[in-house]
Amino acid sequence: MAGEFDAIILGAGAAGMMAAATAGQRGRRVLLLDHADAPGKKILISGGGRCNFTNIHTAPDRYLSQNPHFAKSALGRYSPQDFLALVDSYGIAWHEKTLGQLFCDGSARQIVDMLLAECAKGRVELRCNAPVSEVSHADGVFRVTAGGETASAPALVIATGGPSIPKMGASGFAYDLARQFGLKVVEPRPALVPLTLPGDEALFRELSGVSAEVIARCGKAAFREAALFTHRGLSGPAILQVSSFWRRGEEVGIDFLPDLGEGWLADAKRARPRAGLRSVLGEYLPDRLATVLAEKLGLERELGNLSDKALAEAARRLADWRFRPNGSEGFAKAEVTIGGISTAELSSKTLEARKLPGLYAIGEAVDVTGWLGGYNFQWAWASAKAAGQAI
Repeated sequence: MAGEFDAIILGAGAAGMMAAATAGQRGRRVLLLDHADAPGKKILISGGGRCNFTNIHTAPDRYLSQNPHFAKSALGRYSPQDFLALVDSYGIAWHEKTLGQLFCDGSARQIVDMLLAECAKGRVELRCNAPVSEVSHADGVFRVTAGGETASAPALVIATGGPSIPKMGASGFAYDLARQFGLKVVEPRPALVPLTLPGDEALFRELSGVSAEVIARCGKAAFREAALFTHRGLSGPAILQVSSFWRRGEEVGIDFLPDLGEGWLADAKRARPRAGLRSVLGEYLPDRLATVLAEKLGLERELGNLSDKALAEAARRLADWRFRPNGSEGFAKAEVTIGGISTAELSSKTLEARKLPGLYAIGEAVDVTGWLGGYNFQWAWASAKAAGQAI
């Protein structure tokens, strides 16, 4: 490993491998380092092992960042169709699941193998089991010591991700390195993460395993997907989506019946006055959920015995049921991290640090976080491509 390179890339994940392959195929001598025993570990567990590798609806407005315009340049120059062309060139079969999400038909291993093949084309030197012990910079050269050996290069790429899923070896190493070189870091927090409910919501926690299609809202953000009740609180795609927007102390609103209009309960009363609220809700929702909602509303009599005003208020609550989570399941269960190396420190075109030429940051290490559904992989590919073409 010891020696001189054109670029040293830290982190052999999605962004790191893509950047290494891009630079290597441009004739750069690239060293790719990772502390784990194999590359692409988070790729392998993504999408239930099938890797939701991009989303065909990718657009800058599907990303959260202190600078909402930052992602435009890289995303505009490397699109989902570009990545799909690469996937197709390797004969990897794929399918669209829902909402533009693309998955491998087979295994996420195919994406890792494809990236390794691309790195091999660029003669990238890959070293795993190489935890970095020291990084320094002097006279326009970065020196990296890993596994007892030291390598040097005029370019250093931080592609070590964020602290989400620490059991995979994830850490805040990228932020420590950024601060070492004087770059600001936007406070990282868990994103795409289940939310927990306090003890007084125990009735909902007893619904563990029950799911329903809802609209979940937090602030101006709203997502229509499945919500899942867990023994700790709320999960499922709709909740993971709004978790990125949620801050401690805020409420999450859920519309349990997104296809029903305002006066639907009053209409149900006229059609079937002898029916109870629980049985009417049971036509649209899982039985256990219908029972708990009817119980919480305190309307367990026949609809015919309830006033239109009471039914209108019940319908309003069912369309905007408020939960006040007391926290999230943290980085251990978060799919990604919000925050990271400040975009104000980086060029949006090349991902190079403004203060220190030759230093780059890409992928999840940067304060750009996508929605659930392949958006974060597309940011990894696009930001890596931008840096790899600039080195």
